[in-house]
Amino acid sequence: MTRHHNQRIALKLWHERHAAPPAPMTAEEMRQRGWDSVDVVFVTGDAYVDHPSFAMAVLHRVLEAAGFRVAMLSQPDWRSAQAWRQFGKPRLFVAVSAGNMDSLINHYTANKKVRNDDAYSPGGRIGLRPDRATLVYCQRAREAFPGVPVIAGGVEASLRRLAHYDYWSDTVRRSILLDSKADLVVFGMGEGPIVEIARRLALGQSVRDLRDLRGVAYALGARETADFLRNRLNSGGIFPPPVLLPSYEEVKADRFAFAEATRLIHLHTNPYNASPLIQLHDQQAVVCNPPSLPLSKEEMDRIYDLPYTRRPHPSYREPIPAYEMIKDSITIMRGCFGGCTFCSITAHQGRIIQSRSHESVLREVRKLAADPDFKGIVSDVGGPTANMYQMRCTRPEVEAKCRRLSCVHPTICRLLGTDHGPLIELLQRARNEPGIRRILVSSGIRMDLAQLSPEYVRELAAHHVGGRLKVAPEHTDSTVLNLMKKPAIGNFDRFARMFRKATKKAGKPQQYLVPYFIASHPGSDLQAMIDLALYLKRQGYRPDQVQDFIPAPFDLATCMYYTGLDPWTKKPVSVARNLRDRKLQRALMQFFKPQNWFEVREALLKAGRADLIGDGCDCLIPSKPPREALEARRRQANQLIESDHYHAVDKPAEKRTADPRSRAAPGYRPGRSHARRRQRSRSSTPPTSK
Repeated sequence: MTRHHNQRIALKLWHERHAAPPAPMTAEEMRQRGWDSVDVVFVTGDAYVDHPSFAMAVLHRVLEAAGFRVAMLSQPDWRSAQAWRQFGKPRLFVAVSAGNMDSLINHYTANKKVRNDDAYSPGGRIGLRPDRATLVYCQRAREAFPGVPVIAGGVEASLRRLAHYDYWSDTVRRSILLDSKADLVVFGMGEGPIVEIARRLALGQSVRDLRDLRGVAYALGARETADFLRNRLNSGGIFPPPVLLPSYEEVKADRFAFAEATRLIHLHTNPYNASPLIQLHDQQAVVCNPPSLPLSKEEMDRIYDLPYTRRPHPSYREPIPAYEMIKDSITIMRGCFGGCTFCSITAHQGRIIQSRSHESVLREVRKLAADPDFKGIVSDVGGPTANMYQMRCTRPEVEAKCRRLSCVHPTICRLLGTDHGPLIELLQRARNEPGIRRILVSSGIRMDLAQLSPEYVRELAAHHVGGRLKVAPEHTDSTVLNLMKKPAIGNFDRFARMFRKATKKAGKPQQYLVPYFIASHPGSDLQAMIDLALYLKRQGYRPDQVQDFIPAPFDLATCMYYTGLDPWTKKPVSVARNLRDRKLQRALMQFFKPQNWFEVREALLKAGRADLIGDGCDCLIPSKPPREALEARRRQANQLIESDHYHAVDKPAEKRTADPRSRAAPGYRPGRSHARRRQRSRSSTPPTSK
């Protein structure tokens, strides 16, 4: 039966929840729909959750609404291409995403240890997706269906679309386009591009015809590269003239070239004035078109009004931790103009705020209230930064030319609209909806913006804080904060006083702030961390968890970490690259824990601050180790004997999980005879000491 792919599907509504069935996850479910084939197979490294906080759900629903059949291949066994073939050959393309997180950040801590759980997998189990999942999934898709277009997207592909520093291998790697052999990488938020790709392929266009789309990157062959450079660099077109970045070979060999490439990439992130970027990899060029334009309020409403079930696929029998955390949350906006150098949100979602209307948000509140499993508490109404809702530049003609990476650093731009009125009104209306007991704001808020609206802080304290409010001062050292593009610590102190006053007035003295700080960020040395530790002691803060800086691909702070340079000024930046130095910084932030005594003492002596060891009011640790510190050291020594404390990504730890997918691929042939001989010879050879 012929279908018109430019028409929206008429979906049956289920009472107030407006839910439609999730995408099929098996061939049997596909046949139950009456389908003999699908248009798109969507491969994801996450468990399939049909909730608008999960990218695969949003992309499935927008494709479905545009008239396309989509099958969901969630966390497939990547050891063979068999799982990819179960739906048959897709008519249009295979879409690939590692999931809501970069697969390596999902798998490993900042110290390169294997994480104990995976929040995006059933039961929190590890081992259900491979390292560098985008590469593996794309290669399996090629193996299963030669000639079918492979479109990569998601955070992992988006942030690796050009040559990038990879923390886990400590190397500069090529664009993920070349290693994955994907036809296109869709970077940023993909709703617009993925529907346009599907429509144009359905009309008979080829993948090459899609190279004029915003928000895509593609690779050229050697001959194409020569022609492209000759023609595009000297002529106009639908985009401004391209910018030639330092090549992969240059950024790999020269850290100043890497810093300059990073500067140029971030200079061209405003979709209104960005130029295409070209980066040579030997004789091939990777071309990155300007980002997609921000969505209008009406487009945002259409996306979030789609008929999500707001539940995991019914086949799952174990809880999915990430879903349990966000199941009763509501996204009201996306994007962030904070421009924090260690954060990937701006790089992926853009710095221009895109907000939903009050009516759309309230419709979702009513859907939640009509759900028989809902307990009456909306766990979060927010986004990347909860109080940036409907904030944008007040001068569109200036916004179209602006190249500032942050609208709030070093000072709040005078053209930025900072009115909290629409957000206050939305919160008031939402909490008065029938069936709603409480509306909480669990997303982090921007303190410098909040201080501009005492009414917002009063509303927050009186009605929308569930005991704790997350804020992110990040550090106390002015040099580090400037490199982060964060305000001075005095800004946090002023907000803390303002919040305490508001909570007292609201009659809720038990509410308190949860400040987040980062250890080992570029620019942070032992002296800076000691100052932070002293600040925490004087203020009475005892962080339960420590954020340890992870150099994620694409971030400005990652460039600082790798090059030791500020990409804007090219001035040197101190970097804690050694794992031991990073451990000392982390211990200083939790100086009050007895088990950290030896590390804190080592850090203080190394920094020449022995005056902070003892019984004085400013001392961080006592002069003698407590019993817990001695026991912790003994346990650590035993663990080091039993297993390696350091995990190299290229040599995965054995027995990560009982799941068979985590075992070595069959190609390694671990049972071959010479492998057994080598193992016997190892066991008979006594260890040597250095």
